[in-house]
Amino acid sequence: MATVPTIRLNNGVEIPQLGFGVYQIPPEETVEATRTALEVGYRHIDTAEMYGNEKEVGQAVRESGVDRSEVFVTSKLNNGFHRRDDALRAFDQTLADLGFDQLDLFLVHWPLPTIDVDYVETWKAMEEIYASGRCRAVGVSNFNPHHLRRLFAESELRPAVNQIEVHPYLANDEVRAFDADHEIVTEAWSPIAQGKVLGDPVVTRIAEKTGRTPAQVVLRWHVQRGDVVFPKSVTRSRVEENFALFDFELDTGDMAALTGLDRGERTGPDPDTFDYVPR
Repeated sequence: MATVPTIRLNNGVEIPQLGFGVYQIPPEETVEATRTALEVGYRHIDTAEMYGNEKEVGQAVRESGVDRSEVFVTSKLNNGFHRRDDALRAFDQTLADLGFDQLDLFLVHWPLPTIDVDYVETWKAMEEIYASGRCRAVGVSNFNPHHLRRLFAESELRPAVNQIEVHPYLANDEVRAFDADHEIVTEAWSPIAQGKVLGDPVVTRIAEKTGRTPAQVVLRWHVQRGDVVFPKSVTRSRVEENFALFDFELDTGDMAALTGLDRGERTGPDPDTFDYVPR
């Protein structure tokens, strides 16, 4: 079984660079999918309150036979709970649903800059959660540099992680560079652009050259760029394929060719305008 590299967060916590995402996996399929990922060798699971499958992730971890201390679990704050007291209660519920005493990483899922709750208030609640000792690290998701600058100016704790959309059609290098300059680890969601990049001629050429699948090529690109990445699948063969990233490397020309595909094309919402709050 391959050893997945870890990245040290700005508070010293180690996070596995490859994880397993459970976005859009129905709760009734989540236990089996997560158990399969843990059997294959994944030790980082990424969920969220809005995914509706935290209970099943916790169940899978308990049933896996893998010691809880060996599994890094991330969850994210529901968009409907940005006020301070709501955020604190939501974190309590996440721990209860997972069945854990401590979470490894908790993120503000979206900045929601146009709603009537200031995301700085939300972040200060995250600082309280971290200070409680019940979460090993806290961070943000979908924050742009101007959002982060406000956090730096108006709060004490720097986010450990910024989880953003990244793939060859959206390299997002401005945000990644800002994160790196401020000791924030970048995590890449939608790493294969919901499959849109897999048929790109550049990707398929590199796949043929390396004897790897297009998905492996793109995921390896993420790994070599230094980001944390968590592909998702409910098919065991694909879960295994996505894990097999550490016995080959892309050369500098291939890395540049993949980065050169950037065209600023999002598969998800723009963080500066996204304002969805569940009712």
